[in-house]
Amino acid sequence: MRVAVLTEPGEFEIRERERPEPAADEALVRVREVGICGSDLHYYEHGRIGDSVVREPHVLGHESAGEVEAVGSDVDSLTAGDRVAIEPGLPCRRCAYCKAGEYHLCPDVTFIGSPPVDGAFAEYVAWPADFCHRLPETVSTREGALCEPLSVGIHAARRGEVATGDSVLVTGAGPIGHCVMEAVRAAGGTEVLVSEPVEEKRERALTRGADHVVDPSTESLAEAVGEYTEGRGVNVAIEASGARPAIETVPETVRRGGTVVLVGMPTAETVDVDALGAINAEVDVRGSYRYANTYPTAIELLADDVVDVSSMVEFDAPLADVESAFERALDPVTVKGTIHP
Repeated sequence: MRVAVLTEPGEFEIRERERPEPAADEALVRVREVGICGSDLHYYEHGRIGDSVVREPHVLGHESAGEVEAVGSDVDSLTAGDRVAIEPGLPCRRCAYCKAGEYHLCPDVTFIGSPPVDGAFAEYVAWPADFCHRLPETVSTREGALCEPLSVGIHAARRGEVATGDSVLVTGAGPIGHCVMEAVRAAGGTEVLVSEPVEEKRERALTRGADHVVDPSTESLAEAVGEYTEGRGVNVAIEASGARPAIETVPETVRRGGTVVLVGMPTAETVDVDALGAINAEVDVRGSYRYANTYPTAIELLADDVVDVSSMVEFDAPLADVESAFERALDPVTVKGTIHP
């Protein structure tokens, strides 16, 4: 089979490898679509994310879906021909977090596409069958692949306890910001404000249902939100950009007693936050890390046409063009691209 191998920062090679054989509990999936994620781009540019380092030729890609080619001897939940979305994080299933259903907090998660585990920019992937979620006929493999960023959005909305009638600020209009917007609407949020410095992305957010957009490069985010909400602030602010100024400002955008959710991976390990202001306003600040038990919900929302993720995809490319696709995805105006192995 063919795979796209990151050999060093900024360079891919298409190589031939042996097609994997599914273990007893695995499904062999013929990969049809893979989303290009921000973390993939970071590995492509820098060869690492924090302590996770590409030390040898590596296959990226974790937003994936495809068709089951074969199953292992112990698998009775899937059959050849089923279309599935692959949930990329495999927990240990034994620790206290796993047993409590919080398997995304498991300290021993194996994550497809994260070194040293090869990912889905390949023609075939073998993965445990219970983390391969069957897709109904009305959900495409593109939507199945995008269940991964949609799951990030669903988990962030849950962490923020977004409820019917809430006003929500989303900082960042990249793929995660768009998926957060979809999840917030599905949860009942009625006013969605989006902060984004790139004009094209602000316009895209408006066409995808944002009620109001803010350019934080030209106006104070806190003041703009305050003016729009008549001084109250939003119920929930979900920071989806990872940009230091946004992280530092979002506590000032929520109402007294409001909630801040940090989901965007920061570009700086530490930031300055007005702690006294957060204490005085009794602001809840919560982290949101990946997701757990979200794929069934994501698939149901897609099947019922409650959310839309496909329209944020601006281009797709074959596996052979993976390097040029990554270069296009790095353009600040690009929201999302996908690869077809």
